[in-house]
Amino acid sequence: MDIFSAILFGIVEGITEFLPISSTGHLILLRELMHIPATDMVKTFEIAIQLGAIIAVLFIYPQRLI
Repeated sequence: MDIFSAILFGIVEGITEFLPISSTGHLILLRELMHIPATDMVKTFEIAIQLGAIIAVLFIYPQRLI
């Protein structure tokens, strides 16, 4: 995966994380559309950016979650 793909994955994750749709599904669709093989590194990267988005939500909205 190159830097352009990583940035695109991050943008898609950032946009779809806050919507009531599957951000994971969109990452899988993007990976398939870009013909990126589902290697362990790519799957780990997808998990890492999803974890980053979840942590960002926890920091932005702590009062609403408690």
